[in-house]
Amino acid sequence: MHSFDVFRHYERLHWKLSDLDLAAVDPALVRPEYITLAKSAAMGESNVIAAVHGFLDEFVDDYDFSTFAVVWGYQEVQHHYAFRSWLGAVGEAVEDRAVDAMREPYAPGSTPSATLATNIISELTVNHVYRAVSSWVGEPVLKELLLNASRDEAGHAREFIHYTTERLKKRPEELPSVLETLYVYSSEAKIKHPVSTFKAGIAELSDHETIDTGFDLFLEQVAAEGELEVLHDKVRRTFAGITGLDLSSNAKVRRALADAIA
Repeated sequence: MHSFDVFRHYERLHWKLSDLDLAAVDPALVRPEYITLAKSAAMGESNVIAAVHGFLDEFVDDYDFSTFAVVWGYQEVQHHYAFRSWLGAVGEAVEDRAVDAMREPYAPGSTPSATLATNIISELTVNHVYRAVSSWVGEPVLKELLLNASRDEAGHAREFIHYTTERLKKRPEELPSVLETLYVYSSEAKIKHPVSTFKAGIAELSDHETIDTGFDLFLEQVAAEGELEVLHDKVRRTFAGITGLDLSSNAKVRRALADAIA
């Protein structure tokens, strides 16, 4: 099983929460924006329980992917606790009521392939943002945490790409749903994440940082000019590699979708 190879890789190479030297956090180097980013990241990562619930329910006939989902979920829980631990080291906290509100699973994609495609986009997005922010942050422990998490998200994207590619070989009729997912997310004028889409409007989050808070701060203070298009291009190139189609622009994604539906 592919998931066994992933498990062994993670077991050999994955970092541990105890690797973070939280005692070395220097409060003098912590800016308010760092706290906002860490709280936003903690909230985004807290969606993992809802996501694993959804994966196990939707992929009930796929043991290999379901096993990967559990391994993936462990790492995402680690990210959540790592950001909360860093916040604790600087005297800040994430509210449990806000985290609890993230528990409800959201609706599956129109097909299982669409669900996988959505997660490719989310992993590539968070990988890009974490890596860029790690270069911007001046507090060393948070910088290390962001870089570690960014590398993890790159690995997660790689595995979701693998499972999407394999599923489309068996279920080519699900290709239109994958292209539709790509078009919806990559045509946005700002960063759009599934957590933003499916967990919007929760009352418990109204006065708390969310993943959108961090994305907005990234675009306003960290991102270079044209960086959003760089991210969209990365996502389109990834899907081009999966499908073998020319998806180099939104217009071409739309054309490919029309051809797949016809």
